This record gives sequence, C-alpha cells and structure tokens, in this order.
Amino acid sequence: MSEARAESRGGSFNTFLLVPILLFFGLLIVAVLRSPNLMSSSGIGSAEIVVAPLILSTYALMATALAGRATVDLSIGPLIGFINVTLIQLTAAGIIASPIAVFAYALAAGVAYQFVLGLIIIVVRVQPIIVSLSGFLALSGINLVILPRPGGAAPDWMSSWGAGTSILTPVLFIVALATAGWLLFSTTPFFGHIRLMGSDERAAYTSGVRISVVRLGAHVVAGLFAGLAALAFTALISSGDPTQGTTYTLISVTALVLGGTSLAGGRATVIGSLLGALNLFLIGYVLATFNFADVQGFVTDLAYGTILVLSLLLTVVLPRIQHWLRRISPLLLFVVLGLLFTGVALHATFDYSGLQHLSSGAAPVSDASAPNPQQNAAPAGAGNAIVDNGEGEGLIFEQAEKSPSLVRSPFATGVAQLAITLVAIVVILRLLVWQAGKRAMTPLIYAALAVMLVVGAWLLIDSAALVSKAGN
Repeated sequence: MSEARAESRGGSFNTFLLVPILLFFGLLIVAVLRSPNLMSSSGIGSAEIVVAPLILSTYALMATALAGRATVDLSIGPLIGFINVTLIQLTAAGIIASPIAVFAYALAAGVAYQFVLGLIIIVVRVQPIIVSLSGFLALSGINLVILPRPGGAAPDWMSSWGAGTSILTPVLFIVALATAGWLLFSTTPFFGHIRLMGSDERAAYTSGVRISVVRLGAHVVAGLFAGLAALAFTALISSGDPTQGTTYTLISVTALVLGGTSLAGGRATVIGSLLGALNLFLIGYVLATFNFADVQGFVTDLAYGTILVLSLLLTVVLPRIQHWLRRISPLLLFVVLGLLFTGVALHATFDYSGLQHLSSGAAPVSDASAPNPQQNAAPAGAGNAIVDNGEGEGLIFEQAEKSPSLVRSPFATGVAQLAITLVAIVVILRLLVWQAGKRAMTPLIYAALAVMLVVGAWLLIDSAALVSKAGN
C-alpha cells in the first residue's frame, strides 16, 4: 500500500520515459543524417567506448538519488578520477597487474569511498549535499597530488579496449552486465525498500524498514558502479588524468535528470538513465558536427545547462498532464520510432551512386577523395580527441573514419530491409493486440499503424527493386 501511494505521488514511471525516448530517436536521426559514419562498425564502436563511463556513472548516481534526501553525489567525477590515477600509479609500480586485481581494486575503492560517505551522512547527520561537495573538493586536490599531470599507461591487456574499431568490446559487455544487474536488482525487496524510503522516509520507517542499513546499502551499490565507470574511463583514455574525470559530475547529473530520475528520491529506472546518458552523448555528437570554432566547448556546456533546466521543469509539468499520457505505451512508442529510424538510417548510409553504376554495368567509382562536410564535421584524429571548452575540460569524442561497410550489395540490403520490416510488423501487431485490451484505443495506435504502413511499404518496395536489380 505504501509503495503504491509513493508511486502515485511520484508519477507514473512510463510517463517520464516518453520524453527520453522521443529525444533519443530525434537526436539519433539528426546524428545519422549529419554523420552517416555513426552507423558503421567503427562509428558504433567509438560511440560505445565514449559513452560507457557516462552510463555507468549515471547508474552510480541513480542508486543514491533513489534513496531520497536529495542525495546526489557531486563527487562522482573526482571519484572516477581518483580510481583512475591510483590505478595507473599502482600498475606502474607493479603492485597490481592482473585483470582480477584491477577489477577488485576499482570496485573496492568505489565501495570504500561510498561506505565512508554514507557513514558520515547517517552517523554524523550532515546534509548529503555538503558531504558530497566536500568530497568533490577533497578528491580534486588529492588527484593532483597523486598525479600532477596526465600521464602513465593503462595495463597492457586494457590498452586495446579503447580502440573503438569494433562493436563487440569488453566495455560493451561491462555496460550490458551492469544494466542487467540493475534490472535484476530492481526486482529484489531491498530495491523496494530503497524506493519506498526515497518516496516517504517516515512511511518506510513505520513499515519496519531499517533506514540506516538501506541507505548505507544504496551507497555500496553506488560504489560498485563508480568502480566500473572508472575502469571504462581508464580504458577510454588508456592513461591517467587527474582533471578530466571531474567533468562527469555535471554531465552525469544532467543525464540522470534527463532520464526521468527524481532528485527528491523514490523514482528512477535503469532504462531511463540509460536513455538519458545516450541522449547526452548524442547532443554532444550532433553539436560536434557543427563548426563553432573557438566557442565549441562553451556551446556544448550551454546545451547541457539548458537541457538540465528543461528536464527539471518537465518533472514538474509531466505529473500534471498524466491524465492525457497514461495510456501511451513507451514500448510501442519505442518500436514505432525505431522503425522510422531504421528507414532513415538505411537511406542515409546506402550508396546510391554505387547502385547506379551497378545497374548500368559500369564499375562503381569510389568517392573517398570527394569531401563531405557532413561526415567531416565531427572532430577527427587518431586516437581519442578531447573537445576543449576553454578550460581544458570537456567530453571526449571520437570520429570514425569512412568504413567500407557502408557500401552494401543490393541483394544484402534488400534482404535486410525485408527482414526488418517483417520483424517490425510482428512486434507492432503484438503490441496492438495488447493495447486493444484496454478501455480505449489511444491516438498512438493510429500513429503506429500509419507509420508502419508508410515505412513498411517503402521498405518492401525498395527491397523488391534492389533484389530485382541484383538478379538482372
């Protein structure tokens, strides 16, 4: 009863997922149109290694924010930097070298810091914002003492993780396991106690929840994800950096709010936090395709700040309009927009010039020497490029080089389009049947049918034409 009351006060989780889903596909479509290389193997691989630390740090913030009392750990960025620089120094000294030792140290360091942070909040009864801000300042100075300037090298077995040349990387498996772990954790009674405590601490106490133990457990969970974020960050830069990690504080909080998490506590979903982190990366990626010259970093910071304010305003507005949005299925919206994005991505990445040469019997002419301002708009360079914001800080972006995988055979493209269309039709029809069992058909149902018919017909006609041309 108490959990149901808390959820009704905080608003429906599904309502707060609609905005991240809409923003995600909108940014993804713009990013693909501006830079089609994003859909190549190297483009997706580079995006994975760049966004992985942000996703994991957002998960770490979500654990404590869910517990209430406005427990937003502002020291998450310096904590990532602390684990990074100490790991590099310990590796250089030969104290730790094996993967098991590195993982154990990163996780233990994150848990130990968060455990001390939780004890100070619980025992000393200091406001969480004051404790986390003190940790931010203390760790920022300690990091510079440990490693005055960027340098060192990551362990040899980790040096290839940040290459970003393939999709299946160890960092992707770490993020996948962390997300699956959160989903499993959200089904446990302990997670229910955290959520109830964040929604109404007094009601949780009267229900028999041990407030101190639950809050301390939330900090321990946050420490585990902070350790994983530090490992992903170390793999990204392949060295130690005492200052770059501090930038993750602002962007992680922004991603957290953008994903629908309530800073007051009691409302958070791993899917929302994942979408929030991906949206923040895509915002930076899209802005990087435009040339703002010396103010590039300031424009990015302005975008982050504006999005943070708008996200906070949405958390106030959305509960007031739930009456009109409660029948919209986020899953159905995700499938419809995913089908629309598939058509846009296939159109943006397909080599129509090669198809024309193939149909005319001439050999396709490579356009590698032709300049493309949209594909070269994002910062390019060997290795990791740091977008400077005027103060030596900023998000890290990588621009994939032109991949030959963008040029596909007509037969393969036709079969892929046909398969995607059939799968999408089956999934959407299944969702429509599920939605039809409710009292009223929502307008999204009709929008889903329209998008499915238009995009499906286009894909089927295009795939049939490609297959016939390939046969001729």
